[in-house]
Amino acid sequence: MQLLDGKKTAEDIKNEIAAEVQSIKDAGGKVPHLAAVIVGTDGASLTYVGSKVRSCQQIGFDSTLVSLPEDITEEALLAKIKELNEDDALDGYIVQLPLPKHIDEQKILMAIDPIKDVDGFHPTNFGKMALEMDTFIPATPFGIMQLLERYKIDTAGKHTVVIGRSHIVGRPMSILMSRKGNPGDSTVTLTHSRTKNIEEFTRNADIIITALGVPNYLKADMVKDGVVVIDVGITRVDDASHPKGYIITGDVDFDGVSKKASYITPVPGGVGPMTIAMLLQNTLLARKMRNAK
Repeated sequence: MQLLDGKKTAEDIKNEIAAEVQSIKDAGGKVPHLAAVIVGTDGASLTYVGSKVRSCQQIGFDSTLVSLPEDITEEALLAKIKELNEDDALDGYIVQLPLPKHIDEQKILMAIDPIKDVDGFHPTNFGKMALEMDTFIPATPFGIMQLLERYKIDTAGKHTVVIGRSHIVGRPMSILMSRKGNPGDSTVTLTHSRTKNIEEFTRNADIIITALGVPNYLKADMVKDGVVVIDVGITRVDDASHPKGYIITGDVDFDGVSKKASYITPVPGGVGPMTIAMLLQNTLLARKMRNAK
């Protein structure tokens, strides 16, 4: 069994981006500029956005944090989105989800200019991805594809089972794994909470990508020997014996499944760090695309 070390791979990617940024600076060019919009004071969102800002500083990007109050109106947020779309200093920006309940998330995501949508959530970019055109790939699926590529995992002709059908991870993964090329050329089964006898699919899978959000869901008796397991799940589970009072757990029963897997991602330290690295990669791409224009 080999660990798919997302932490190390993400650092490698950040170092590669930092070298490109230095080359841009040396040539007198404008470095990429990423903005993050956060509404309210959700602890997990603040932590995540904070790590994005620190990563920007680490690799030489310009970054802007736009903090807005929890009670901001939908109209006021849409006005801010319009302002960011028209700000020529910005190459890309993200709106941190979830948003407060009184705001229509879909309406906000639709308002983002696709050429600045470095999260890759806009239907224009999602459609381009499905049609195998150059575009921004959602950061978590992009990170998974990079892990598979950099660890030279053969995916052609393999049976990939994706657990979870979210627009952020599950559905794009099902598309990406079936596209031409490697990683890709895989036969994909997309399973979800309504799938009956899910273990019949997972036991026949060469590759399992799970983004269900149910701690320790995937057990050793649900997989075959030699399976490749990508665990996107990340759930805070109460644990009185731990100094923090909780532990971070993935969808996979790691102790059991790792004994049968050929490759597996840890949680934490697997997919999570890759997500931020690929958001930075998308921002660099946005800068290059604007330069080309």
